[in-house]
Amino acid sequence: MRVEIWSDIACPWCYIGKARFEAGLAAFAGRDDVEVVHRSFELDPKAPAATDVPVLDMLAAKYGVSRAQAEEMEARVADAAASEGLGYRSDRIHGNTFDLHRLLHLATAHGVQDALLGALYRANFAEARPLADPEVLVKIAAAAGVPAEEAARVLADPGAYAQEVRADEREAAELGATGVPFFVIDRRYGISGGQPAEVFRQALEQAHAADAGSIHPPAEADSCGDDGCAVPGA
Repeated sequence: MRVEIWSDIACPWCYIGKARFEAGLAAFAGRDDVEVVHRSFELDPKAPAATDVPVLDMLAAKYGVSRAQAEEMEARVADAAASEGLGYRSDRIHGNTFDLHRLLHLATAHGVQDALLGALYRANFAEARPLADPEVLVKIAAAAGVPAEEAARVLADPGAYAQEVRADEREAAELGATGVPFFVIDRRYGISGGQPAEVFRQALEQAHAADAGSIHPPAEADSCGDDGCAVPGA
């Protein structure tokens, strides 16, 4: 069984959804036969690569709310993260994630994709590290098992793994995904949003027992709502 997960490092519900999916997978009897593949998805592809915009300011501007209201929004997400044992800081910086996705494809070539994705989530949400800084990214990648010199080379070449990222994004569009996280099981069943672990366990059992089926279209996600993030205007 193969589970493909489209996500973005800037999406808090992808961070939370990864933990919930892993809990559901751990409770699934056939977990040893499940292959997990992470796919690229950019929530804000037009965001500048280097920025000093605090995420709270971005949220206030995006939703037309006060900073205090943006803080309340973040507090609700922080509570959800804490319920999964995840650290969460709201003093992080909002920026473009294309280079991060390119690095994840490099990590796939070294068999450490999941480790790097987890490290990037922690660096962004639990540690608020500056992920636009190539030196920071190289250190994170190296700690996850990607050779530092290869990570530096990919970051210095804007074309490296760019086609792979775009291919993932085209596939997401073809499957009807307008937001993330988006989970697809054996290209037959789709799950949208950072659902509870039990939902993932049940979906895995259903897919395992089924002889055939089709992808269920994902529910439309409110932009960084209760369980997922959507592309602006989608």
